[in-house]
Amino acid sequence: MPLAISMMDAAWFAIGYLAGSIPFGLLLTKMAGLGDVRRIGSGNIGATNVLRTGSKKLAAATLLLDMLKGLLPTLAAYLLAGLPAAMMAGAGAFAGHVLPVWLKFRGGKGVATYIGVLFGLWWPLGLAFIAIWIAMAVLYRISSLSALTAASLMPLTATLAGREELVNYLFILGVAIFITHRDNLRRLIRGEEPRINLKKDR
Repeated sequence: MPLAISMMDAAWFAIGYLAGSIPFGLLLTKMAGLGDVRRIGSGNIGATNVLRTGSKKLAAATLLLDMLKGLLPTLAAYLLAGLPAAMMAGAGAFAGHVLPVWLKFRGGKGVATYIGVLFGLWWPLGLAFIAIWIAMAVLYRISSLSALTAASLMPLTATLAGREELVNYLFILGVAIFITHRDNLRRLIRGEEPRINLKKDR
């Protein structure tokens, strides 16, 4: 039985990874004729960097699709096999976005996919993350600071909501978020992190 459980966990992780590794930001910007999003801004494939192309619509589409690739495998695993499987699928989706095999393991920072995972595990966590992100973004207009603050508060949010089974998992994913934002952290410390710019549109 332990072997069967291990193989099932690996299968859900793989499903999540394959979903998470779809580089929507790169695909959308190329189809729109905006070139390779990896050659501008931070060089990653996420919605924040897509916004630096000047297209709010493409950035919004990237955000939605990156959330869905975290949500769908996590929710499917939850409904079909329970919470442990959902946690594995969610971890796989996050890993796929950050380390996609198709892009030589150089992907995005995982925030939107992480939000999708939160909604798949327990939707109030997703709402809490978005609420914290928006509040911080309004105050400071720095996307990375907003994401890091929200991610760091998710274990506490789960604890206060009585979802102790998710606390360690959220802590680990939160640490992963901080690792993917290590360059942002350095710029934040130096006061050089760019602010959100919504002036351009295409």
